[in-house]
Order: sequence, then C-alpha cells, then structure tokens
Amino acid sequence: MNQTPDKLPAAVLFDLDGTLVDSLPDMTWAMNQLLAELGRKSTSLADMRTWVGDGAGVLVERCLAATGGVPGAPADAVGRFLAFYRTHAAVETRPFPGVLTTLAALSAAGHPMGVCTNKPNDLSRLLLDALDMSRFFSAVVGGDGVPERKPHPGHLLATLKSMGVENRKVLMVGDSPNDVAAARAAGVPVVVVGFGYTQVPAETLGADLVISDFADLPRAAAEFL
Repeated sequence: MNQTPDKLPAAVLFDLDGTLVDSLPDMTWAMNQLLAELGRKSTSLADMRTWVGDGAGVLVERCLAATGGVPGAPADAVGRFLAFYRTHAAVETRPFPGVLTTLAALSAAGHPMGVCTNKPNDLSRLLLDALDMSRFFSAVVGGDGVPERKPHPGHLLATLKSMGVENRKVLMVGDSPNDVAAARAAGVPVVVVGFGYTQVPAETLGADLVISDFADLPRAAAEFL
C-alpha cells in the first residue's frame, strides 16, 4: 500500500562547509594564493574560520578588508580566489567523522537528502563528486543558484522543490546562524552540529537540537525524522 506524504520518511537538508565537510584547509590554501598574488601576507585557518559562511564573495571581501583593504574591483579578486580553489577544492578537505556512515544509513532508511549551501553550485558539486558523496543527494543548490541565499528561507524551499519533496516532513542540519535562521523562517526544524564553523557556541544558535557527533544524528533527531 502506498504511504501518504505524512508517513513517508522525512527529507533532510544539509549545509556543506562546516557541517558535512571540513573544507577550511583547501579554502585557506586558495586564499593564500590570492594574497600572495596581491603581495599580502598569508592568512590562517583560525582567521578563515571567522570569515566563512556567507558565500565566496563575502569571504574574499572579509579577508581583503582584514589584510590591507578591499581593492577597487573586488569581483576580480573573487574570480581569482575561485580559480585557485577549483584546482585545490578536495586536496585536504574531508568529510567529518561519522558523515559517510550516517548518510548511508539515512539513505537506506529512505530519507531523501539534499545540500543547501551558500557555496557556489559548481564548486559544491565538484567537491561532493571528488569525495564520492554526490550519490547521497538528489539535489545540490548553491548560493549562486537562487535569487536569495541563506539565511533567506527561499534557498531551503528551492532545494526542496528541486528534490520534489515539498509535501514531506523536513529537517535541516547545519552549523551556523544562517542555517538556523533560514530553517526557522521556512518553518523547518533544525539540528546544529557542535563542531562546525560558528563563531558563537552552537548551543546559543537556537536550534532544536545540538549534536557533537555526526553519527548521533539519526538517533538524536528521531522525533523529527
């Protein structure tokens, strides 16, 4: 017998950087190539952690502002950063512990999954392909694939539409204020991972649940799934 929409396994949306993968090393490498090209001193993983989360353009502008000022044509700097990053996006980047086994378990249980990230579409897909993670997701919607990205709820809703699961229960999993704000505005429950890139304690972000180990997601979030 066919299941009604409310009885189907919930759809799960994931942020990418800081939630599924630790991508700071490769992003920092690419940023340092840009800084060297501009004759500036290198930046650090710790500084990069404070700048990520709002897309490549904002990341580059924050870095440039902190290292000598934003040049007259910031778009050119963003383009150079992305060019460097595309050649080095999956060299040191790895899934966080427990991610692959958890995604496999959720997939086996019938949960449709998608990625909703402010990272550009092509880089998101390149990274997921390189790490053999694309197989888990029916949609990947980057920040340049929507009119308004997270924290706007339209980004989440566009991802759900791409997945074809608008009538299912939904859970968002992320690591940042943007993820929580987008989920709240979309009326979607949200789980935050405690090991991500947020600059304030994960417990203060206002999520429905905070997990410290990704492998705890299915058990801890059972009431939402």
